[in-house]
Amino acid sequence: MKLKKRILSGIMAAVMCCGALTGCGKKEEKSITIYSSAEDYRNENARKMLTEKFPEYKINLVDIDTGALAAKVAAEGRDSDIDIIMELETTYLEKCKDNLATLDDVDFSVFEDNLVPEDKKYTPWLLMSGCVILNKKMLDEKKIAVPTSYDDLLKPEYKGLISMPNPKSSGTGYIFLLNMVNERGEDKAFEYFDKLAENMSGQGFTTSGSGPVKALLQGEAAIGLGMTFQAAEEIEKGSDLEITWFNEGAPYTTYSSAVIAGKEKDEDVMKVFKYIVSDVSPKDKELYNPEKVFKNQKSEMKSFPESVPYGKMDGIRDVAKKDALLDKWTH
Repeated sequence: MKLKKRILSGIMAAVMCCGALTGCGKKEEKSITIYSSAEDYRNENARKMLTEKFPEYKINLVDIDTGALAAKVAAEGRDSDIDIIMELETTYLEKCKDNLATLDDVDFSVFEDNLVPEDKKYTPWLLMSGCVILNKKMLDEKKIAVPTSYDDLLKPEYKGLISMPNPKSSGTGYIFLLNMVNERGEDKAFEYFDKLAENMSGQGFTTSGSGPVKALLQGEAAIGLGMTFQAAEEIEKGSDLEITWFNEGAPYTTYSSAVIAGKEKDEDVMKVFKYIVSDVSPKDKELYNPEKVFKNQKSEMKSFPESVPYGKMDGIRDVAKKDALLDKWTH
């Protein structure tokens, strides 16, 4: 009888042990949710690094475009399912910074001083400039001269040959708009883009900042207003694209990373965020975009221009100005 009781007690203990664990011995993985507006291949590299570094977590890194991520953060605020924003245009983070954690535990000294926000609500992630990208082979085949100014792009011979992102859906598109507003004034800038719209290729302004380079590679356009680092990447791969700038210089903006307010109290979230700052972001700069974010920064990209003539970008972090300009955009 005593033997039966001991056997029964052993069985009950085993059952209780299994009940305390998921899958009888396997703990349920904690999920860390990260949203990023970076290109899919850059997100994939980050996803790989994070998964390898943190096998104990379920890393849920979501690819999403800039406008959609900005809208999600604005709508959901502190109740968002997002733990970490890995890449979002800084202007949008400024707009919703009341819903972002203050990052007192993060080492901001590693960044270029001019990129560090006073309130430490986000960390610099990316300095991104725009450029004029040329498919000279296509222009030569069509016996069309290489443009040397923005006004050249309005000429009838370039009709259907130009690609540019829509400022309403792309931060890349917006920097070209703001640069033109700063150079020519608001009214003349909008007059310019109304005329440029008539020369757009395909269905018009692209929804994504990557659109112009894709159009150039696919032979759908000969001239693109796009991202410098993305054009350099394609040149690195062997493409015959060329990078240039007009007299107005290179429009530019910054992208940053943040933690949703309240989530900074979660040690696991902050462990992942600090690794993004210390390792994922530097590797992203090393592989994809050499423009200077960190004081000590490496790069493997030989095709990136030695110097970028940054243009006039007054108001790049002015949320009200951006809203007003985008409200006025009709394309």
